[in-house]
Parts: sequence; structure tokens; C-alpha cells
Amino acid sequence: MLFKRNIQAGKNKLTLFFLTSLVYFFLINSSFSENNLAGSFTDLKILDKISSKNTLVKLKNGELITFKDLSIKSLKCKNSEFDDNPEITAYIQVKDLTNQDNDEVFVFNGWMFSSSPSLAPFDHPVYDVWLLNCY
Repeated sequence: MLFKRNIQAGKNKLTLFFLTSLVYFFLINSSFSENNLAGSFTDLKILDKISSKNTLVKLKNGELITFKDLSIKSLKCKNSEFDDNPEITAYIQVKDLTNQDNDEVFVFNGWMFSSSPSLAPFDHPVYDVWLLNCY
């Protein structure tokens, strides 16, 4: 009788080991896929409406850059999981430096989408900003 109890305890430990290793494998696999989708650099194209010149700006996420009269910061960018129609999203904050009265108000503060920039439009009288890439 004692011998059967030891065999059952061994089976339970073996099952527990396989279940924990399976859960660990799935957690590691999902974290690798999320890390591949999130990027640390964002590419933006800025159009100066007065001079009709396009400028490509590369942002490191979390760093603040100044482009002429704009202060731009990309907080996060992410690529989509789908390969056939890729979607690039980025959380971007833009301040107009010419307006010295109110430093706390953003001209744009939100998610920008590469496939449909009009979904969350960037409205500025001099500049247009488009999201191009996330890597």
C-alpha cells in the first residue's frame, strides 16, 4: 500500500513539472513576440506648408526634439501583428513653441496611425506630421 502512494506522488510531481514548463514556455514566447512588435525609434515626416518642404525626423522614444517651432516627443510605437496589411501606431506629443502664453497645452497628444492619419488629425497652420515607421 505504501508503494502505491509513492508512485502516485511521483506522477503528480511529474505532471506539475510539465504544466509549469508549458506555462513558462508560453509566457516566454508571448514576451518575445511583444518585444518584436514594439520599437524604440519612430520615423515622422513633417511638411512645412509655407515652403512645401518635407523633412524626415527620427525620434528615439522618450526623447524630446525641437523641429523649428515644434517640440515633438514620441513615447511609444508599435507595429501590428499582421503581415499582409501592416499598421504602425505611435503615441506622440507635440507642442507649439511660438505660443508662449500656455506651455502646458499640446497641439497634438495622442495615438497616431500610419494607415489613416485623419483618424486622429494633427491640426497646425504651418506643419503637417505623418507617422512613417517604427523600429
